[in-house]
Amino acid sequence: MGKVRIKYDEIQHCTALQLKNQKTVPVDCPYTGKGLEFSSGELVGIGVATCMLMSMGTLAMRNKIDISDTVVDVDFSLTKNFSRIDSIDLIVNMPSKFTKVERIKLERAAESCPIKHSFHPDVKISVSYNYPE
Repeated sequence: MGKVRIKYDEIQHCTALQLKNQKTVPVDCPYTGKGLEFSSGELVGIGVATCMLMSMGTLAMRNKIDISDTVVDVDFSLTKNFSRIDSIDLIVNMPSKFTKVERIKLERAAESCPIKHSFHPDVKISVSYNYPE
């Protein structure tokens, strides 16, 4: 697994550095910082969505299914007192028609994502899939 180092820069802004490849991700607080970069909450949602897509991708490669251009829209909300994430909502927009069997396999693969199963049961995670007609 990779290691990441996070540095607090200034005024509610941090930079995460992937030590292995020297890639960086800037992070801002949307409420008290500039709000120009990804927020920590958005990165949590991104983690769930990308894990689900990569789980689907593994199945797709094995079964020669093309899921290129699949898009996931992510939204999240905090509890009323902002003490934790309350819910993460994901809408998976599939680019192509798939057979019923392919859909079931892809959705099961997405549901097997270990990140998605790492949350406390109080965090509601909803996923819906849109397929073209």
